[in-house]
Amino acid sequence: MRQKLPGKSLMELCALFGVSRQAYYLAHQHAAITDISNMVILALVAEFRSSIPMLGTRKLLHMLAPEMKKHDIKMGRDQLYDLLRFHGLLMRRRRRHVQTTNSHHWLRKYPNLTKHMVLSAAEQLWVSDITYIRTLEGFSYLSLITDAYSRKIVGYALHHSLEAVGCIAALEMAIKSRKRASPFILVHHSDRGIQYCSQDYTAMLNEDRIAISMTQTGSPYENALAERINGIIKNEFYPRRIYQNHKEAKKSIAAIVRNYNEKRPHASVDYFTPHQAHGMSGEINKRWKHYPYKKSKMNEEPVLVT
Repeated sequence: MRQKLPGKSLMELCALFGVSRQAYYLAHQHAAITDISNMVILALVAEFRSSIPMLGTRKLLHMLAPEMKKHDIKMGRDQLYDLLRFHGLLMRRRRRHVQTTNSHHWLRKYPNLTKHMVLSAAEQLWVSDITYIRTLEGFSYLSLITDAYSRKIVGYALHHSLEAVGCIAALEMAIKSRKRASPFILVHHSDRGIQYCSQDYTAMLNEDRIAISMTQTGSPYENALAERINGIIKNEFYPRRIYQNHKEAKKSIAAIVRNYNEKRPHASVDYFTPHQAHGMSGEINKRWKHYPYKKSKMNEEPVLVT
């Protein structure tokens, strides 16, 4: 219904601002459509973030694309940023560090076999690392094994302590899920932590004919992919959450890994999910985009290099 404006007629107001009545009504109609479109987008964002709470804006845009096409909504990256910023939905990153690696031990350390590897399929290179989970009872420690080609987490285990038991459980899961049809040698890469150098862990790798590779220094860049997966799991799926106890954390981790593998698009594998990429072969296009770095007090996404 067209609303009459007090004081002056619509025709007089349009003449005053130099626009036609048709343009005025079209502007009102466009504003109404935009409001509805924004409501649809915000509802979809809430749905996607229900399983991946800290999902970034660029990945949201990729996941929103088919839904926007279905609803005939046109929205680019900058518009989505502005919409999320207006509603306070941009993500902030927080950095914390708890040491989980002790490489000062007498056990045998292995050379780095990954420096010149070119991956063309899954089950050529596994990378491993440990991160921590906060509970009211103290820290629990999450051992992850990730396939480097597909970025799929193929083995994981949450343990009360930093003993090798947790890493061994994750390795057992990874080996059990292995297809073994690949003609390539599988390499297991990790830092030089005592858990990965332990006799029980290396014996399992040798028994399954998996080559052992380790970092040569304490630099995280030598095991960057494993560190990156740790960051995704912690920063996007349970930011700032402290679980009641180890049992609650363990149950939550199983759902988190499933959502990561099956729902989260990964820029390193052409925005496929890790589960989809795991069944592929050959070179997969990377969707990395480098944006100029500019320090921000809010540390919001648009100024970060990703």
